[in-house]
Amino acid sequence: MRRVVRGFWGPRQESAEELAARWNTTLERFAALLPEAVAGGRTAGRWRTAPASGPAGTVRTDEAALLDALRTAREADPWAAANGTSLRLLAGDPAPGWKVEIAGLAGGTPDSLLQSLVATITSPDGAALPDAALLTAVAQTWDPDYGDVGDRTVTAALKSEAGFKVGTPTIGWTGYLSAGRAARVPADLRAERSELPTGGLLLTVASPGDTSAVVEAYETLRKSGALEPLPRPMNRPAL
Repeated sequence: MRRVVRGFWGPRQESAEELAARWNTTLERFAALLPEAVAGGRTAGRWRTAPASGPAGTVRTDEAALLDALRTAREADPWAAANGTSLRLLAGDPAPGWKVEIAGLAGGTPDSLLQSLVATITSPDGAALPDAALLTAVAQTWDPDYGDVGDRTVTAALKSEAGFKVGTPTIGWTGYLSAGRAARVPADLRAERSELPTGGLLLTVASPGDTSAVVEAYETLRKSGALEPLPRPMNRPAL
């Protein structure tokens, strides 16, 4: 099985030190939630970098090591510094059938490019993944504008049945909306709701594989304005 846990937000300038702290928290929470994938091998607590160019390396999960990795990424791509710092990590030596990749672009202030944290998880068939807890970890750590948990089937259904366009706000079988978006959620939305300390709202819409319920919820939220894109050019991190 393969699923994606994502969070997106607008421009928010942050130092490498601030980003290292967020990355450290993310990796620690994912290790606790996905022990077979992240902490089950002989390289427990270590991740491999997967840069767009140049050699890959190994990085520990402490803030000092992550700060070095972020600084290396910035130095390797200085012309794109305003867009944010890109870091892509693969869990080291996961258990058979598991793979976790986490990619982030954060700390920048572009007016047309969303900042993001995207975790792609491959697991053995039948494995039960804590979707809501994983998205909660992303929401509480990165304070995104919106986020979701889904897979290719969900995306395909939203495109074909609801006119979803890549790059615009969406939901999956689990979704997250920032405080401004949560205020627009209609009372008749069919979903379990849980308010997070961020002020945002975690929505459990459907079980994995139930695309019809996701499409219905997406259309309801879009009509209410809860999935309105950030104004362009973007000048703030959340709606």
